[in-house]
Amino acid sequence: MSHNLSELKKQFLEYIEIERGRAVKTVENYDRYLRRFLEFSKLKDPSAISDSKLREYRLYLNRQGLKKKTQNYHLIALRNFLKYLARMGIESLPPERIELAKVGERQIDLISADELQRLLDSPRGEDLKSLRDKAILELLFSTGLRVSELCSLDREDLDPGRSGASFKKGEFSVRGKGDKIRLVFLSDNAKEAVKNYLDKRVDIEEALFCLTPRSVERIVRHYAIKAGIAKKVTPHIIRHCFATDLLGAGADLRSVQALLGHSNISTTQIYTHVTDRQLKEVHRAFHGRTRK
Repeated sequence: MSHNLSELKKQFLEYIEIERGRAVKTVENYDRYLRRFLEFSKLKDPSAISDSKLREYRLYLNRQGLKKKTQNYHLIALRNFLKYLARMGIESLPPERIELAKVGERQIDLISADELQRLLDSPRGEDLKSLRDKAILELLFSTGLRVSELCSLDREDLDPGRSGASFKKGEFSVRGKGDKIRLVFLSDNAKEAVKNYLDKRVDIEEALFCLTPRSVERIVRHYAIKAGIAKKVTPHIIRHCFATDLLGAGADLRSVQALLGHSNISTTQIYTHVTDRQLKEVHRAFHGRTRK
């Protein structure tokens, strides 16, 4: 029995969306990665996927100048597709034959506590734009939200006029990657900033901020420059600051994992490298000072 790879790809994408509950954006990424493999290989039958064809594809990806991490995204998509074929009893290359490219230890860009405070204090004024921008920055640091999660918030998610009990408790639910729902928390500063912003609004738009992720990135960059921060600052760097602030204050890794919405704790563990370096500096500065 012959199988057409293009049709099997379509079935696989439907499977991960419906059966596995993958987000639409994830499905779109898988589609793009797998389409690249099919266009490169020009294969029609899954049984024709071989070690030699895989090696040619890896050379092709590397020679396209793609980062190792991006190359791995393509390989992960192909490996999961092969797992699906194996599950369906369709002969093809065993998925375990795909090994991911080794990548260097990921480095986290951070800003100092002083720089963070200057950033959060940068929006000044009582006009709607200043109050909105203040609410955005305080929310990002208080909750550790991804910028896409921030932009998907509606007023009813945390509007004190509509869900007062939730707002007073300083918590609300957010739908993150893979449609997973998690609880995030508002600091007093964030609650005040959001309330001031919403009190000023007179429109009836449902969206909390009516902004795209790119717009939020520009806002963060604007206030970073205004605060005199030389480093490139993004919403994701504020998310990094959120995580390292918790770990540095003694929070356990599992709790931080839950607050960030990481499905795998190994993703969260990268932050321990930062706090470990901070502890090393503390040890170097203070240990043995009383010895003669």
